[in-house]
Amino acid sequence: MQRHTLSLKHSSLLASSLLAAALSAPLLAADMPRTPAPEGARVYIIAPKDGDTVSQTFKVQFGLSGMGVAPAGMDKANTGHHHLLIDVDTLPAMDMPLPATDHIKHFGGGQTETELTLSPGKHTLQLIMGDKLHIPFNPPVISDKITVNVE
Repeated sequence: MQRHTLSLKHSSLLASSLLAAALSAPLLAADMPRTPAPEGARVYIIAPKDGDTVSQTFKVQFGLSGMGVAPAGMDKANTGHHHLLIDVDTLPAMDMPLPATDHIKHFGGGQTETELTLSPGKHTLQLIMGDKLHIPFNPPVISDKITVNVE
């Protein structure tokens, strides 16, 4: 009997090709699964506090209660991962994966803090939890928006 095996290089190429094909296919919001939010789940920014003055590079600490943190792609009940919205006036679509942009930072590794560098002036920060596919929970688990003054 002849065995066929894929090398790591070939399996990575295959996975990349499948992902590219999936991302290029039109997605309808109705086709995207929404993960129910655990009852009482809450996300918040521990530090800095609303109105704080910070240096251009500063630490942001994420808080979460009523659910756990797990890396993106991990299918574990009542868990998700953080996304940090920076200077976002209008929330992104809640029924599609959150885009990765300069204004929406993904923490798909399960991180619970980050170091940010922002230009001087006023900036807003807000957290939103995404499920294993980066889709906000239903209903969304989203923090209050805070404002920081960067020196």
